[in-house]
Order: sequence, then structure tokens, then C-alpha cells
Amino acid sequence: SNCRMEEGNLRADINVSLRPVGTKELGTRTEMKNINSFKNLEDAINYEIERQEEVLEDGGHVVQETRTFDPARGITLSMRSKENAHDYRYMPEPDLPPIVTSEETIEKYRSELPELPDARCARLEKEYGLSDYDAGIITSSRAMAEYFDAVVATGADPKLAANWIMGDLAKNLNEDGIDITKSPVSAERLGKMIGLIMKDTISGKIAKKVFKEMWTNEDEPEKIVKDKGLVQITDTGAIKAAVDAAIAANPKAVEEYKGGKKKAIGALVGQVMKATRGKANPQMVNKMLAEKLAD
Repeated sequence: SNCRMEEGNLRADINVSLRPVGTKELGTRTEMKNINSFKNLEDAINYEIERQEEVLEDGGHVVQETRTFDPARGITLSMRSKENAHDYRYMPEPDLPPIVTSEETIEKYRSELPELPDARCARLEKEYGLSDYDAGIITSSRAMAEYFDAVVATGADPKLAANWIMGDLAKNLNEDGIDITKSPVSAERLGKMIGLIMKDTISGKIAKKVFKEMWTNEDEPEKIVKDKGLVQITDTGAIKAAVDAAIAANPKAVEEYKGGKKKAIGALVGQVMKATRGKANPQMVNKMLAEKLAD
């Protein structure tokens, strides 16, 4: 019990037995159940001591039993007899017969079980290298875990799959108040979109636009990318032209970078991405800028 008496949470069980002066053994005990305040506890003990004393002085025998305390009258009352210790044994329930089964039956049922959360979590960490945190989130529901496996089955990178499921997918599901089983973006379509990122067809930034379109558009991600003109620019000539233009237009950022302020390259990257409407491959842009500025 947490003993919050204002919430009725105090419960005490009290055993009382007397030992007459000159004897070594305690007499027969009685038990009082569910006393719910310290005052009642004290009153119940005092009354039971007096009651047993009177019984013994009159030549009677104290009966082993369970009693209750009536605080209104300040007395204990018999509830049920417990004459011997074995009266406390558990009795078989006739409406709940024993179930006898075999190891073969148990193994049959075990083989029919789905992959359980802990085992699945361990598999995702071992097989795909997911962190304990990511694997825990993915396996927080069976539906999400199955969705993840379906995305990876398309050939999508497991870490990217986990990031998209926990990020943009979860965000849109929460905003629309729907379960992952009713997601407008199926696991197969998300896997195909992640495949476009892996092939450098689109960047991660462009992918966010594609995903947003997929949420309300049933077209395949490849078609959306083509129709919206979102194919990532990987042509070195086009990127070089944008890089040269950014360097020429931002002498201050160039000077700061060469002066040791390496974060200044971010402003130049931003200018290149702006000029290419976010389609330039970010890795190529950073590499080309670093090479140009090192000259």
C-alpha cells in the first residue's frame, strides 16, 4: 500500500495472539483484515487483546479465525474460521480445468508467432546497422516495422528508410491524424523515391518536394520528378558555371573563406543552389567550390 489515507489506500492486516504469564508459547492467533486507519488499527488491537484475555480467563479457547473490525461499535467480528494452517491452501477451480499440452503443441504455436518486437529490434540493429534508438522507434508498432521491411525490400538504404519513416512520413501521418496502414505513400513508392536519391537522380532536398507531391498524387516518384522537372543536375559543366558565377559575385565570402573562416563556403553553396533552383548535386557543389577556392 502507498498509505495515502486520504485516498483510502491504507490497508493493514493484524495478527493477535496472547501468551499468559509463565508460559513460553504464544496462544492461538486471530487475524484482522483490511484495517484502514492508524486509529482503527490501534483500537482493533486493543479490543482483540481484551477479548482474547476474557476468553482465556473464563476458561475458553481462542479460535483461529479471520475477523473484521467494526469502527462504529469498536469491536471485532468473526468473518470465517481458519482452524488449521491447511485451511489457507488454494483450492482447484472446477470451472477452470487443468490444461495438458505437449512440447510438440507448444512448438507448433511458437512457430506460428510473428517476429516479436525485441527479436525484430535486435535483427534491425544487426542486419541493417540501425541504432538502438532507431530500431526501437521502428519496432514500436508491428505496422511500422512491416512498413520498414517493405521499404528495404525495394532495395532502399535501411538508414535512409528509417530516417524517412521517422521524419517526413511520421510528420505527415500525425498532421493528418492517420495510421501508417492508411498512408497515401505506400512502402513500395517510398522505396522507389529513396532509390532515386541513392542513384543521385534527386537530392535529399528535392526528395522532400517529391514526397510532398506523392502525398496527394498517386503517380510514381519517377514520373513526378520528370513532370516537375526535378532531376538533379550532375553535369559538371553546368555546376562549374554556377560555381564560377557564385565566386565572382561574392568576393567577401571568398575572402573570409581564404582567411580561415571555412563556414563562409556555406554562403557560396547557397548561391549555387539558388542559381540551379536546388537541383545541383550538393556533394559536387561543395567539392568543386573547395577545389576552386584552394587555387
